[in-house]
Amino acid sequence: MQRTRKGFTLIELLIVVVIIGILAAIAIPKFAETKRKAYVTAAKSDLKNLVSTMESHFSDVNTYAAGPVIPPVGSSGTVISMGARTAAGWTATTLHPSGVACDIFVGDVATVARPDGVPGGALCR
Repeated sequence: MQRTRKGFTLIELLIVVVIIGILAAIAIPKFAETKRKAYVTAAKSDLKNLVSTMESHFSDVNTYAAGPVIPPVGSSGTVISMGARTAAGWTATTLHPSGVACDIFVGDVATVARPDGVPGGALCR
């Protein structure tokens, strides 16, 4: 009588585990970078909403200095803080709980120089 064995050998199982480990090592960093990009997008979106609010206020009273009070929390826990604010310009920073921070500089804000020298766009770090 001949016995047939069915099942996987230990070597076959180890090879499968190694392949799964390699795939996980590739996929996990990609997922982390995708999450970071989502946080940056949320912070930029909050800043764009802030720009709309401040520009609406500026069109009404022709100054940024007495602008509206900004809510302290944006989308998904992002904290928004106003920086320098003059009659002709302002700055703001958002900070996401994950550590992603974005700055924006609008108008003529002499006290703050954006690293790339271009006003109006959000700069994230």
